[in-house]
Amino acid sequence: MKVVFAGTPDFAATHLSALLNAGIEVVAVYTQPDRPKDRGHKLQPSPVKEIALEHNIPVFQPESFKKDPDAITQYKKLDFDLLVVVAYGLILPDEVIYTPKYGAINVHGSLLPRWRGAAPIQRSLYEGDKETGVTIMKICPELDAGDMLAKSVINIENNDTSLSLYEKLADAGSKQLVEVVNNIEFYLNKAEPQNPNLVTYAAKLNKAEAKMDWKLPATTIERYIRTYIPWPNAYFAYNEQNIKVFEAQVVEYNNSSVIPGTVLEVSKNGVLIATSENAILLKKIQIPGKKALNFQDIYNSRKDMFKVGDILE
Repeated sequence: MKVVFAGTPDFAATHLSALLNAGIEVVAVYTQPDRPKDRGHKLQPSPVKEIALEHNIPVFQPESFKKDPDAITQYKKLDFDLLVVVAYGLILPDEVIYTPKYGAINVHGSLLPRWRGAAPIQRSLYEGDKETGVTIMKICPELDAGDMLAKSVINIENNDTSLSLYEKLADAGSKQLVEVVNNIEFYLNKAEPQNPNLVTYAAKLNKAEAKMDWKLPATTIERYIRTYIPWPNAYFAYNEQNIKVFEAQVVEYNNSSVIPGTVLEVSKNGVLIATSENAILLKKIQIPGKKALNFQDIYNSRKDMFKVGDILE
């Protein structure tokens, strides 16, 4: 079995490493072009490219297949049986999908048909799903709509963040991918169509939605905080500063006569804020220009940063 792998971030690199460690022959890797990173804006290779170079695998980085006919010509010259796509980030034309003997398969971070789209891991947490998982599917022209080959299910725990789910799904998905690739004909023969009546879409995250709304119940706010880790990070405005929140705890509180957003208590344990239902204790925050700190570390030097009775917008 000869494989071409297409992927870009850490999630994809974990899957590429699993294939290589299993002895599967990867003849070429496709990944997005090097991008500027950090303050120096120096071009940095993707995690997938780094793995490929370590194993002396040819790397191709077209900006777009649709706008680069030469990229498709080069792709068709490769001698391989299966295209494996994991978080690649480019649209694949039909010529790319259907060139290999066994077509193309994709690893998607949800239990399809729930959460097709750009941010399935985050949306499953955002909506309070009790479980999520990985689906390996055939790629077709419609987004994330291909027949399903295999699934791995994991439970979503009460302390999970998008980052912890990302890591769990990368581990589960890479193991499942090796099994599918090693037995591709078996899985293709048992492929299951997705039920169109169960389809939901996972919209891409944006910074604006991460602004905290104290009018929501405390349990919802706490879950949203975990959803936005590691990006874009939940935040609220206070004294003309956007303060990011990295850890919080729901606290039972009878606040029927208190305006949501009111600062109820300030101590070394955190800042207690009224919500529409119960209260939320902010335990780890980040002030602009500083690193994220447990509130106790901030309280020791800035006891007057928050004042009881203040109302946060």
